[in-house]
Amino acid sequence: MDKTDRKILAELQKDGRLSVTALAERVGLSLSPCHRRVRAMEDSGIICGYRAQINTRKIGLNFSAIIFVTLREDTNWSVALFEKAVKEVPQIVQAHRLFGDPGFMLQILTRDLDDFQKVYDEKLSALPGVMRLTSTMIMKTVIQDPLLEIPANVTKSEQRYFK
Repeated sequence: MDKTDRKILAELQKDGRLSVTALAERVGLSLSPCHRRVRAMEDSGIICGYRAQINTRKIGLNFSAIIFVTLREDTNWSVALFEKAVKEVPQIVQAHRLFGDPGFMLQILTRDLDDFQKVYDEKLSALPGVMRLTSTMIMKTVIQDPLLEIPANVTKSEQRYFK
């Protein structure tokens, strides 16, 4: 990955709706080389999608909580079963497996506290293998979807994407 690729990624993070023409102009390339670079980064998985950012409060999702989950067992089978079930709960907007205890951190997004309680009681408590759930409310989001600083140095294995 070179300086131009990093510029392309920086511009697309700012505005994923940029036309290739506008993108090429911003990074100082002609249309064809810019398009080839973007396509190569899409094909390699470096660029893994484009989407709209939604103001959750404007669509009525006003309550957010973090749930720490401890499983009864930490076996491959129980973890896989839990991870599969988590993907079926639409109110879970993020799920992370953690080192140590607790084993998982989930972010839940609902309309309000009553809706959250219903999800907690009916869905989260029923997830397979759950020993303990610990929840906390999110008071305020300070950073969300930050622009990533693209590292200048890439490893040998990463270089295969740019050949």
